[in-house]
Amino acid sequence: MLYVVMAYLWASILLYVLMGGADFGAGILEFLSTRKSKDQTRRVMYRAIGPIWEANHMWLIIAIVILFVGFPVIYATVSVYLHIPLTIMLLGIVARGTAFSFRNYDAVQDKMQVVYSKTFMYSSVITPLFLGIIAGSAVSGKIDPQATHFLDAYIFSWLAFFPVSVGIFTATICGFLAAVFIIGETKTETERQRFIQKARHMSLAAITAAALVLVAAYIDEIPLVHWLFGNPVSIACVVLAAISLIWMWVSLFRGSTRWLRIIAGAQITLLLVAITYEHYPVLINLKDTEGLSLLTHKGSDKTIHALAVALLVGSIFILPALFYLLYSFNRQEETA
Repeated sequence: MLYVVMAYLWASILLYVLMGGADFGAGILEFLSTRKSKDQTRRVMYRAIGPIWEANHMWLIIAIVILFVGFPVIYATVSVYLHIPLTIMLLGIVARGTAFSFRNYDAVQDKMQVVYSKTFMYSSVITPLFLGIIAGSAVSGKIDPQATHFLDAYIFSWLAFFPVSVGIFTATICGFLAAVFIIGETKTETERQRFIQKARHMSLAAITAAALVLVAAYIDEIPLVHWLFGNPVSIACVVLAAISLIWMWVSLFRGSTRWLRIIAGAQITLLLVAITYEHYPVLINLKDTEGLSLLTHKGSDKTIHALAVALLVGSIFILPALFYLLYSFNRQEETA
């Protein structure tokens, strides 16, 4: 049952990066759009993410619940030593959702729409940035349970070159996913070409940010290269991700967008497998001490068993409802 829980944890993180990342990326694309095209970009993105944008956070909630119930030591460590970036990220999620709702459903259209739009765009950048910072901090080994000073315990655990570079990479990935996913939602050839161009730009930005992550890992003495090339599984994932990147670029330049969503999703999945495989089952690397493992720092066997059963039973009800939600809105778009 423990492996069932771990599988759900990994899958929920992946799905949040893919679906929630595309959601955040919509705001990033709007933020990066020129003033002339901002309104049109906003309309296309609203049509794409409007019906299901709130459902994306379900995956984050599932991951948090799994950690809280099944791995309380890991949950407590992250909550204590990374409480500042966690708070900023959660505030960004709340501000973004609130601004999105008021901007699109407010009965009164006045100057506050500008405030809502700016809040939506800025929080769309800040939230994935700090999500990546949290992830980078968790694996960087900078969390120091023995720290006696506030800065060492709660600031320098995340405010460092490598975590920040991972945050920038995460934000660019979100923008790339949004551009790729929204291409299929465009109604005109002009809109389609605009988002193809945005996908190219965000792909280049993501590649640049990935190079920055490698540089930061070298400077901060983090064995990222070993994680990526230290075992056959990770090597195979990196090679396949590189091949899919070439395939994606050829498709973008030819204007063929049929397989783009699948290619983009496969790339993120392969990268996540490559990074997590080498240091499994350790989820949190700590400074000068043993990391926190999913196998040893878990709850009681009864708790893990009950959690696994709850996840399996919950899937029977939640997943069909989610698929039906997506199907319903797709049908609505087709008949509109």
